[in-house]
Amino acid sequence: MKSMTQDEQITLTIGIMGILDGWGMSAAEIISLLALPEKTPTRALRRYRENTPFPVTAEVEERIEHILGITDALRTSYPHNPQMGKMWIRQRSKKLKNQIPLQIIIENGLSGIIEIRKHLDCSYDWHSDKREVR
Repeated sequence: MKSMTQDEQITLTIGIMGILDGWGMSAAEIISLLALPEKTPTRALRRYRENTPFPVTAEVEERIEHILGITDALRTSYPHNPQMGKMWIRQRSKKLKNQIPLQIIIENGLSGIIEIRKHLDCSYDWHSDKREVR
């Protein structure tokens, strides 16, 4: 995000908020998931949906990267029905020990986001395993 223009940052922020709203997340869950400052008022999310970019921090950027990766993997998994990705993220999955993917994300924060991304995106999982081996 650091090399993006202000307008590009705003467009990205609005897009991420749209994704998280589509997943049915509450304001408090969004603040926690994105690692926004602890005292971020929930009304600040309205500004993110309209014309204010997210703060530029390594934590926020990493989480955005994973959210985009999950979204892309869901779009690849369900290319003809984008609503299926939104449904999948909120339904129990046998492959995830009968847990709800969104609940894993909410309860486990960054590690939950990474777990779901690895589950959906085998190429990301393969690359991350290669990085850990080195």
